[in-house]
Amino acid sequence: MKQKITLKHIAKELDVSISTVSKALKNSEEISRDTKEKIQAFAKLYNYKPNNIAISLKNKRTKNIGVIIPDIVHHFFTTVIRGVEKFANSKGYNVIVCLSDESFDKEVINMEMLANGSIDGFIMSLSSGTQEKNDYNHLKEVTEQGIPLVLFDRITNQVECDKVVIDDKMGAYLATKKLIDQGRRHIALITTKNYLSVSKARAEGYLKALADNGLPVNEDIILKMPSMNIADEDLLKSFFQESKVDAVLCVNEIFAISAMRIAKQLGVTIPEDVCFIGFTDGLLSKYANPSLTAIAQHGERMGEISAQMLIEKIESENEEESYKTEILEPTLIERDSTIN
Repeated sequence: MKQKITLKHIAKELDVSISTVSKALKNSEEISRDTKEKIQAFAKLYNYKPNNIAISLKNKRTKNIGVIIPDIVHHFFTTVIRGVEKFANSKGYNVIVCLSDESFDKEVINMEMLANGSIDGFIMSLSSGTQEKNDYNHLKEVTEQGIPLVLFDRITNQVECDKVVIDDKMGAYLATKKLIDQGRRHIALITTKNYLSVSKARAEGYLKALADNGLPVNEDIILKMPSMNIADEDLLKSFFQESKVDAVLCVNEIFAISAMRIAKQLGVTIPEDVCFIGFTDGLLSKYANPSLTAIAQHGERMGEISAQMLIEKIESENEEESYKTEILEPTLIERDSTIN
């Protein structure tokens, strides 16, 4: 299939800025006649067609930011939205939030809907459906038109844009090392399949901690859940009945709280028999019984930084393209599910 030509391609080929190309195609008086003719001829030769989503975004500045998140089940995403709103509102911007419900199709529909609603830019965390499908064309179409996009938490390196993440690998490493230092040697990992960027990074941290401390990897005690949002209780029950573990690292707090409850039903004493650590450090972690030791992802700070990066891009007059990735350090919050 022939690749669709974009403003970015034209700008690169003719060694001009995206802004110059855009203005030339609109016959702007700001651009010299020679440059306009050259750009317009090139666009016609390669059958350039403008992207409607991008145009609706670029032509209307309404001080609105679109935020697309995978779900509202996880406390983490609500804290990110709080951070986005806190910074955006202080700069006079409104925030419109949509849910992809972990669906690729809904993510695309949400993006189109937000564009039609006059959004200046996007802040997004990718749905599991998008990462599993490995299709990012709906994001590339926007970014290649020069429309600001910031990805947070669940990201992809296939799209050039600003990104904000926590060091998930380090977080899992810290958690696993904590368990090892407490004398635990049969440490399970409850995760999802590796197409999710966060699950992959957390698994890498877990495996590195085992290797650095001379512990073998036991694939039998790595349990992969079918969904990030729901802990399969039948799978958990079978796992604890069949596997000998003395500690568990979970990639989110829903898995961790569910796993602790099933383990307690089976007569396991926490933390004496089995220690638990989960990611997020949300309300579930604080009020669980026992309370959950957790890796804090600093969602509110992540939201503030995402909004700051996006608004800077929206308001920037700089025509040079540059992107950065902000990596936040995780924090281990110790509670009663581990031996302090």
